[in-house]
Amino acid sequence: MASPDEQFDEQTKLELEAAAFRRLMAHLDERKDVQNIDLMNLAGFCRNCMSKWYLAAAEERGQSLDYEGAREIVYGMPYPEWKDKFQTEASPAQKKAFSENIEK
Repeated sequence: MASPDEQFDEQTKLELEAAAFRRLMAHLDERKDVQNIDLMNLAGFCRNCMSKWYLAAAEERGQSLDYEGAREIVYGMPYPEWKDKFQTEASPAQKKAFSENIEK
């Protein structure tokens, strides 16, 4: 039996990966209560990281996009608007955990 990676042709794999990415984006959009610092502390990445990865992928393919445009794609709105509506001040505990993670 083929390994899961060998099971699909390249186009199918691309479509499945894109669908999984879209689902992740929708999940993050549904969970605006989860702050970027929470994501960073738990998983080591956040919405801003995803924006940077999206931008890098666009640049690798010769597509014109800037960081703010990538952020708007990931956040579903301009970042300043998202920040005003949904971002809260990080608690001392969140800041401490973030600092400890950076030192690792």
